[in-house]
Amino acid sequence: MAAPLSRWRRATAGAPSSSRRATLKMAVRSGRGGGGGGVARRGSRVMAAPEEPCGGRAGEKPGRDAAGLSGARGRRRRRRQWRRDRAAAAMFRCGEEVVSGESEEESNGVNLMEFSDEILLHILSYVPCTDLVLNVRRTCRKLATLCLDKSLTHTVLLQKDYKVNKDKVKQLMRDIGKEIYQLNMAGCYWLPSSTIDHVTRCKNLVKLNLSGCHVTSLRLSKMLSTLQHLRSLAIDVNPGFDASQLSSECKATLSRVSELKQTLYTPSYGVVPCCTSLEKLLLYFEILDRSREGFMLSGQLMVGESNVPHYQNLRVFYARLAPGYVNQEVVRLYLAVLSDRTPENLHAFLISAPGSFAETGATKNLLDSMARNVRLDALQLPKAWINGSGLLQHLKFNNPFYFSFSRCTLSGGHLIQRVINGGKDLKSLTSLNLSGCVHCLAPESLFRKAEDDIDSSILESLVASCCNLRHLNLSAAHHHSSESIGNHLCQLLSRLKHLLSLALPVCSITDVAANAEKPPTASNLVPQTFGRKVRIGIQTYPRNLGDQANQKIESSVFWALMGSLRFLETLEIIGSSFSSAMPRNEPAIRNSLPPCVRAQSVGDSEVAAISQLTYLQSLTLAQLPNILTGSGLVNIGLQCQHLRTLSLANLGMMGKVVYMSALMDMLKHCKCLRDLRLEQPYFCAGAQFFQALSHCSSLQRLCIVSRSGTLQSDAVMSFMANCLEVIMCHMFMGESLTVCKNLQQSIVRSFQADRPALNVVIFPLLHEDLTEVIRDVPMRHLDEITLFKSRVAEEPPNLWW
Repeated sequence: MAAPLSRWRRATAGAPSSSRRATLKMAVRSGRGGGGGGVARRGSRVMAAPEEPCGGRAGEKPGRDAAGLSGARGRRRRRRQWRRDRAAAAMFRCGEEVVSGESEEESNGVNLMEFSDEILLHILSYVPCTDLVLNVRRTCRKLATLCLDKSLTHTVLLQKDYKVNKDKVKQLMRDIGKEIYQLNMAGCYWLPSSTIDHVTRCKNLVKLNLSGCHVTSLRLSKMLSTLQHLRSLAIDVNPGFDASQLSSECKATLSRVSELKQTLYTPSYGVVPCCTSLEKLLLYFEILDRSREGFMLSGQLMVGESNVPHYQNLRVFYARLAPGYVNQEVVRLYLAVLSDRTPENLHAFLISAPGSFAETGATKNLLDSMARNVRLDALQLPKAWINGSGLLQHLKFNNPFYFSFSRCTLSGGHLIQRVINGGKDLKSLTSLNLSGCVHCLAPESLFRKAEDDIDSSILESLVASCCNLRHLNLSAAHHHSSESIGNHLCQLLSRLKHLLSLALPVCSITDVAANAEKPPTASNLVPQTFGRKVRIGIQTYPRNLGDQANQKIESSVFWALMGSLRFLETLEIIGSSFSSAMPRNEPAIRNSLPPCVRAQSVGDSEVAAISQLTYLQSLTLAQLPNILTGSGLVNIGLQCQHLRTLSLANLGMMGKVVYMSALMDMLKHCKCLRDLRLEQPYFCAGAQFFQALSHCSSLQRLCIVSRSGTLQSDAVMSFMANCLEVIMCHMFMGESLTVCKNLQQSIVRSFQADRPALNVVIFPLLHEDLTEVIRDVPMRHLDEITLFKSRVAEEPPNLWW
């Protein structure tokens, strides 16, 4: 039935859809008379006329055709005509089914074009702008008008439209360039630099995001010279950037820019000195300490770039530093101007720096000036600037919405007294990052061990004061609850009904009272190390969620917590001593620290409790030692149908992937999954795994990190061929360099033409050149999926549009 209909579509490919429908209806009607064109009708079915023994058509004399020819030539002519009649009859049968289906649809009154314009505009808002303008707009007159509505063309988002190419961008700018006021091309690393030239057609642009795009100083000058209405800009500053090449028209545009986001890959002020009206400044320092040739880089700026940045109108200052000494040196130069004169309107001051970032005299003067002159709404400082100082006691806050004290030694007593201020003025706080703050829930940190129980009264005060929290990060610390009834960390957190994202250490969700009643199991006694595999008895967990609920998890505090946070979208459960095998600028870590003792009981039942989160979109599970079968993953796949991002690391025994069967069952149900990251020693990426992964029809990015892991090249190629949306494939395994390079080249050669954004990195995990390979990965993929980190409350909400 499908083949004749396809032939009819090919035959009428050049005609409009309305013409094809009319032709089809007319053809069906012509066959209802019984003898027209060799087609007869019986009941509601269209059938071919019976054939003559000699091959002639019905109603003709045997031995002669319509043209009066006889002999062999006539017989061949009759056979050809007979075949055409049979094809027409089959086409008419398909046509009648289509027409009857349309008639039924019309009789039911279901017609998309009959919806109101408001409803259609809402539906069209979910369609990528490139599809709207280049495809949907050409279907009919009504959609042609709606697709150009200002609500759809005002803001164009291309940042994750991985199918867009240079030609599509060119056509898009040509068709609606004058209607675009906000253009986001962040992370479009695959587009050539010449694509930026077409942005000049957007004369009315107010906001422009080109982070991750290839832009030279000359192209930037030419583009900004035509964008006189621009007020918000995001760019990268790469090696070779020369501010002296910026024209006077370009500098005039920059002087009106009030929001600037600048990612630095080389020591430079970039365009900051030209932006004299800055109110929001976001700086991302991604400068490496060594060049590709191995030379040490200097943090001193070049002579001629010492123009003083203009911070007098600054309201938001944000700086995020990648690991490295040069990044610290360059950011100090940006802060030097702030230390001389602190802007009076400054209300958000945030510096995210990994490792040790020592305080200097200039930074101390800056903080003292801030304590005297400004009232803050958002604060984040390096841990060395807060530890051992009375800074928080002197800082003033207005209506704070974001605090981050990550990796600080701030005690719970100081947190309550100096920050929360007895619960006053903290209803506005929506995001709080206490990751790595090991003493934040204890009264004093002087004589306390990290493994000691928390003071539940401090957490209770925190929850009561910050009742509107939406993002909370308590990971990378040992938060052990006591056996007191009603004072468990999970029970207190269940009062935060507005939470959208939450990060917890594994040991914090242990039900102490329940575990105290049961003896230790064999799985708790197995050492979590890379040693000789130990064969133990494995307890079987039922895969049905109801059966598990009937066991004991309904009464657990973590089960109750998950039941109370039904609108949670992001959840991270990370072992307090977990560290990824692939850090940023260092060789791969070969050994990992053992999990916390209290985390030994966290396993399949706790994972099953997560399946209550119906609206869950992002899930991270790392270092859960008591995973025996992974049965809870299946429940998550069945219940959490909105799941888009999944990251699993070091689950169960380290010498064997015990949850592989459950993971494959889970993946079959994850139809919305887009990003998958797996980090597990001895992981076997074989045919069965990739066959299960192929069910994830929306998958776009895959990252596998596995010490001593193996892969099957044929299975990877088959997976890439079946999953057409995959544009990122990163695998860091235990295979040889030759195997990895051959597979990487095969994938690129086979799929790069059809997937312009394809990024493939397959490399041995323990190879000495891993850091050189990592530096070539696009920042979007590196920051969002390849590198493991906690992302809850990492930045203030809505920091950039």
